[in-house]
Amino acid sequence: MGVDLSERVVLSNGFREGARYPAMFVNVTNRCTLSCAHCFVYRDDNPNEPAPARREIPDDELLEIIEGLRDRHGVQVMLWMGGEPLLRRRLVERGVRLFPHNTVVTNGTVPLVDLGADVLYVVSLDGPPGPNDAVRGAGTFDRVMRTLARLPTGFSSPVQVQCTVTRANQDHLGELVELLRDTPVGWVTFSFYVPPAADASGLGWATLEDRMVAVETVRELKQHHPGFVRNRGRALDLMAPGRAPVVTAACPAKATVLPLYLDGERLVTPFCCYGNDVDCSRCGAWVVFELAAGRDAGAPLG
Repeated sequence: MGVDLSERVVLSNGFREGARYPAMFVNVTNRCTLSCAHCFVYRDDNPNEPAPARREIPDDELLEIIEGLRDRHGVQVMLWMGGEPLLRRRLVERGVRLFPHNTVVTNGTVPLVDLGADVLYVVSLDGPPGPNDAVRGAGTFDRVMRTLARLPTGFSSPVQVQCTVTRANQDHLGELVELLRDTPVGWVTFSFYVPPAADASGLGWATLEDRMVAVETVRELKQHHPGFVRNRGRALDLMAPGRAPVVTAACPAKATVLPLYLDGERLVTPFCCYGNDVDCSRCGAWVVFELAAGRDAGAPLG
């Protein structure tokens, strides 16, 4: 391998060269087609400076770095993220061949390409048009729905929608589910807003007790749409005020997911998947509570 990982990858914040990570995500570009008000990638404390396409790490070089990290850390699950990763479509098309399990996290404003049945698309939508467009930009909901409507018959890559639940959209989650039932979307998951330490957005809840209204809304939607709303029941249980601090104090994502942000010509590890300035005490990340539910062998999952 021609690329020296020690020069191109800087691990810090507890992530180690000798550790094994079953999953990894890489922000393959800092360019994006949207500017979402709640996007954790673009918070001030995170490495996120967009570079023109001609100044990004070339495809061959970045894929060589990613392949080296795969081998060094035993990565089996790869998440292709950004920015908007489909702005580097050719890189993603080549990269998914390197891993047995792949997820492409996209905002849905760029056409999806069929990457095969083993590659999952996770499309971001944060409610029906009004609540979604308030944070993701005017007209964004309709743009995403057009992308979904244009998927050809026989499109083999499964499509999931993930909604970031906030105090602003918590009363509109059922509307989103109903709007998606007759689309090519296979299922929906809900991740709860992860605020920065000094959050002034108005999107978060003052307390974990306040958040439970939204958690119970998702639980009801799961009951009414079995198989379509796929948050685990146990994961929702763990979000209760008496349990959530135990989960976040021993964050399972920190132990199993290697997060890599693009910083110029290097990849660097932030404090966690959600960046450097997170308020862990109010974390509601889908990945954190789903992993915790999966490792909790003492309780049934459902």
